[in-house]
Amino acid sequence: MRGRAVPGGRFCGGFPRAVGGARRVRRFPAAVAEDCRSGERRACAVSRRGPVMAATAGDAGAAGAEDGAAGPVRDGAETGEPGPGAVEAPPPALPGLQLVQQGAEARVYRGSFLGRAAVAKLRFPKLYRHPALEERLSRRRTAQEARSLLRCRRAGIPAPVVYFVDYASNCIYLEDIVGAIAVQDHIYSVQRSGSDASSLLGLAEKMGQLLARMHDEDLIHGDLTTSNVLLRPPAERLDLVLIDFGLSFISGLPEDKGVDLYVLEKAFLSTHPDTETVFQALLQSYAAASKKSGPVIKRLDEVRLRGRKRSMIG
Repeated sequence: MRGRAVPGGRFCGGFPRAVGGARRVRRFPAAVAEDCRSGERRACAVSRRGPVMAATAGDAGAAGAEDGAAGPVRDGAETGEPGPGAVEAPPPALPGLQLVQQGAEARVYRGSFLGRAAVAKLRFPKLYRHPALEERLSRRRTAQEARSLLRCRRAGIPAPVVYFVDYASNCIYLEDIVGAIAVQDHIYSVQRSGSDASSLLGLAEKMGQLLARMHDEDLIHGDLTTSNVLLRPPAERLDLVLIDFGLSFISGLPEDKGVDLYVLEKAFLSTHPDTETVFQALLQSYAAASKKSGPVIKRLDEVRLRGRKRSMIG
């Protein structure tokens, strides 16, 4: 079919050409032209990119699961147990160690190290992560935990002594605080005994002073809860020890310190109801003991507002 010439040297339904040309002009089929107009060609391009986008989303899901966000969980990764066909991480290579506790990140064994009472914290592999990512994260967090413990010890902040770090198995051998109980268990026992919350004000003041010293060293714990603070015997002395620095990092920003306190507040009030006055005493002690408490408390108020807005919106 010959195209119809129009002014300007173009043919209706064909490609541009000089005026007066007699060559046939090839038209697009009507169905193809309609597809182009409706965006079908772009849809095909998106569908071709689908596998790449899915792979990217999978990587993001693995990273989100690492940071605590919802991610794909398979083969018992929710509890850290190995799935079918997977090889479980062997226990530390020391005789006489006994499994005491298993958390989301590691298993804790109790025994002796060169004749000293010790605990071994062994990070087990997460099966939902890529092996290269798993190795990198585990080694980095093991090293950071050891550095944070040493930083506390140098600053005079009570923390377990680091005996040995095995980077091949991502295992840390630490001092065993013999006879110590978690602050969480101590508060439980006080509440079960029927004692008033005012009996915990001294403990709250000690905790505030301890956290102020830690933040003045620009050390962010990352997982502040009452289960990560130990109380040496006898309990009346209120001798506290900080443990579990697996998510710790170094930062001098008031924002990071405020978030650290906000995490403790949420854990404190959700685990121990009717202890609002106790936590307020902790914050007052923190503000009085820390040299940098002003911006931190201000940031804590802003973080609270953000947390409430997130809770309302969902």
